[in-house]
Amino acid sequence: MTGLAAIPPDLLSKAGVAYVHYLSFMLCFGALVLERRLIKANPSKQDATLMVITDVVYGIAALALLGSGILRVLYFGQGSEFYTENPLFWWKVGVYLAVGGLSLYPTITYILWAIPLRKGELPQVSEALAKRLGWILNIELVGFATIPLLATLMARGVGLPG
Repeated sequence: MTGLAAIPPDLLSKAGVAYVHYLSFMLCFGALVLERRLIKANPSKQDATLMVITDVVYGIAALALLGSGILRVLYFGQGSEFYTENPLFWWKVGVYLAVGGLSLYPTITYILWAIPLRKGELPQVSEALAKRLGWILNIELVGFATIPLLATLMARGVGLPG
């Protein structure tokens, strides 16, 4: 036996869920970077439409990240005790939830942009709104950038009791 056939099914499923988890994280981060790059006052129709689409991708990836994370904790990871007894895990979850909470403001803003865009009009984006969205996206990016650090430390047992 060679190739994928030689890999035990349980190991393949664990690797598959981990892959979805990592890929989802990369999509979330990439979407945030693109949103940050595009945000400006009075965007073109193309940029505003791309912002809305990018935020949809971000939302789907964030849900896949959450779902695969839950699956890893419950079934496909190190065992739920490994995670739930580690304060770094809860910090990681807290950062994820904080970033998710912060993302509500941009998401609602982009949903409101979709209304004029469907009518062929441009959304009204002031300098102040663009700056506010930029700051929120910056904070989200910093938050997301800390998650792999926490995960790396956690995977090495940092934070576990005695």
